[in-house]
Amino acid sequence: MDKKRPKICVFCASSHGTDPAYAAAAKRFGALLGEAGYDLVFGGGYVGLMGEVAHAAKLAGANVTGILPEFLRHLEPPSPEEKIVFSPGLPERKKLMMDLAEAFVVLPGGLGTMDEFFEVITSAQLRVFAKPIVLLNTLKFFEPLKILLNDIVAKGFAREDSAALYQVASTPEEVIAALRRRRNRVT
Repeated sequence: MDKKRPKICVFCASSHGTDPAYAAAAKRFGALLGEAGYDLVFGGGYVGLMGEVAHAAKLAGANVTGILPEFLRHLEPPSPEEKIVFSPGLPERKKLMMDLAEAFVVLPGGLGTMDEFFEVITSAQLRVFAKPIVLLNTLKFFEPLKILLNDIVAKGFAREDSAALYQVASTPEEVIAALRRRRNRVT
């Protein structure tokens, strides 16, 4: 992996959500990602928050790689400006994204985003990899998830150290700072 331009995988919605603040945070994060010297790996569709992050990252100098299952080609069309890799299905998509990424950032999203988050946090818990996972908690979107994760630990269904597997950031700037701290520890 190119240490000069690490690849950050972003999981987020293929829609914009109900509040314009979600799109604004996605755009800001994409711009900061490119400006900070990171490249982007994402779900491939140029729609919703995914499209906002990818477009802003590309404009800010990031190389953008979309991983898109064949069956979503027409539902979440890719941009001609990005490198696109087509996968046979969702499991292969997640594997490719996880293999390419040095870190994961999760923005607000729906069931697919939650599936991707749980895939990477489970992989981190099982020590498949030790890559950072950062949640961008725009408008406190992830507060119910944090409560659920804490409850899972409290009821003995996950280890006490599970909370250390991910970080929560309130702003795009905090996400970039968390990624930089982690990168500085590794290099």
